[in-house]
Amino acid sequence: MTTAVRLGVRPFAGRIKGRSATIRFWRSLLGAGSRCLRPDPRVSVEPIIDPCVEDPGVKRAVRGEWLRSPGRSTGQGAILYLHGGGYAICSPRTHRVITARLAMDTGLPVLVPDYRLAPEHPFPAAFEDCLDAYRLLLARGVPAEHIIVAGDSSGGHLATALTAEACRTGLPSPGGVVLFSPWVDLTGELAMASEMRRHDPYIDPAVATRFGRLYVGAGDWTDPRLSLLTCPSEELPPFLIQVGGIEVLRAEAEALAEVLDEAGSPFDLQIWPGQMHVFQIFNRMLPEADEAMREAGRFIREVVGVDSVTEAA
Repeated sequence: MTTAVRLGVRPFAGRIKGRSATIRFWRSLLGAGSRCLRPDPRVSVEPIIDPCVEDPGVKRAVRGEWLRSPGRSTGQGAILYLHGGGYAICSPRTHRVITARLAMDTGLPVLVPDYRLAPEHPFPAAFEDCLDAYRLLLARGVPAEHIIVAGDSSGGHLATALTAEACRTGLPSPGGVVLFSPWVDLTGELAMASEMRRHDPYIDPAVATRFGRLYVGAGDWTDPRLSLLTCPSEELPPFLIQVGGIEVLRAEAEALAEVLDEAGSPFDLQIWPGQMHVFQIFNRMLPEADEAMREAGRFIREVVGVDSVTEAA
């Protein structure tokens, strides 16, 4: 599978220059490809467009989808999942194989916001949409300590930025954070210097840097919602960080773990040997991805304190 991705995806991804037509093509291609990875059919998917009038801080209607496992919603919490895609591609649909698995393994409902994408909507559009989704959960009575904020790749950047923003602004902090292959350094400097640069079958650091520029736009790169490694990280909830052993973003996950360690924040960094970027998306095919999702489910249930559920086969 790694060889197939290296030969079939990376050469074409390297041609992405940031043009709108190219971005639209990749959005369509990945949307169609996601249909090949079927999520658990037992999980229901409910579209959501909610203005959340209860909270005047919510700037736009929250759009996205809820995923719920059959008869297992415990009422004890929720997962806010922020999908990856370099801030420019992908959607809640492309990540259902992950979000549906989280719903099944934890018994918790999963809210996946359909946040605005770059280059049409640069920073802080995506961040504000995800913050609004978090405010929606709070407004609907979900205790903050029972909310897990999770995300992969750029969604991992969003999840970390949102959690830090809650601590800085006085919003109730979520109970925990789960990151799959988080994209931490949008400048691309860590990725370009990574020793995994030649081994990663999927992520081209040059392409990642282009996507970072598309999202940041005219924004300030030192903004704490963008620059995660240089901002205070005190009083953060526990983190679970999973990263593939051969991916170029491994260095970024390790750098984030160092920041958390220096701040005294609890974390568990798991480096999965031989695995590539967001390998968890193959959890219905690969035993390592299946076990990684089980680990994430156990972490979430422990943090939230939900009753044990039967994990997905």
